[in-house]
Amino acid sequence: MKKTLVFLFLMTVFSPKLLAQTNDTLVAYYDKIEKSFKYESGKITLSEGEGILNVPKGFKFLNAAQTQDVLSNLWGNPEDKSVLGSLVPDGKGVTHSNSWMFVISYRGDGFVKDDDAGDIDYDDLLKTMKEDVQAENAERKKGGYPEVQLVGWASKPYYDNNLKVLHWAKELKFGTDEANTLNYDLRVLGRKGMYNISAVAGMDELAEVKASIPGVLKSVEFNEGHKYLDFDADTDTVAAWTIGGLVAGKVLAKVGFFAIIAKFGKIIFLAIAAGFAAIRKFFFGKKNQATTKIQEETASLEENNYKEE
Repeated sequence: MKKTLVFLFLMTVFSPKLLAQTNDTLVAYYDKIEKSFKYESGKITLSEGEGILNVPKGFKFLNAAQTQDVLSNLWGNPEDKSVLGSLVPDGKGVTHSNSWMFVISYRGDGFVKDDDAGDIDYDDLLKTMKEDVQAENAERKKGGYPEVQLVGWASKPYYDNNLKVLHWAKELKFGTDEANTLNYDLRVLGRKGMYNISAVAGMDELAEVKASIPGVLKSVEFNEGHKYLDFDADTDTVAAWTIGGLVAGKVLAKVGFFAIIAKFGKIIFLAIAAGFAAIRKFFFGKKNQATTKIQEETASLEENNYKEE
């Protein structure tokens, strides 16, 4: 693969025509990948949590297996078997440079008390969260993943007491990436657990993500008998954390910050379209953060293309 990339670099430097041909080939290849995904709309029965998803206007649904394929094989994230699916904006495919999505999962760890929602000092909490992220970086490096820096709030935490939904956004920096990652988190609370809806996007997409929040907030709902107000103190389990613990990420303690999802591995070969400067930066700049099956297949495709030339 490395030899193929070096050959690609040299050939595109000296052959603008070949650069254009290669770019056209790659674009066609990723368009083929995009068309292989099967999106859904309407009412979706979620496989866990006794809830449904009403796909909101402006979005399409991608099931669990396909979402995991995107997150792991296209975007370079660790496998997460808790993923139930995702919401992808209309008009944006997962292989596009400006793609982003809401990833949906469920945690059935009990009823989350919201008594502390109005008493949390989120600025003080942010300091603790930054320290926790730094502490987790040693494990991330051992696992072959880049270090993470929690830059700050992209949107300060807010708890909607009427809908029983908590939402907040973090700005994250992965490794030496120039562009920071946005993780916009929603927690829809229920009787026995909660649905996690997390936007995986770039910081330049913050306005677009925030504009979609009102519709997405109401898209997931628990079935009758499983809603937050159906809680029975005599029979139901109470979670070990409260609202503050959810924002701080204490729920993720067992898996650490590997649970943070990023776009950093996404479609690195499309940088070819930017010309010599982008290619030079790829080879002599930051180290590739994820060697994925899709990328390996792309390298093979490129090599075959040159043989035909």
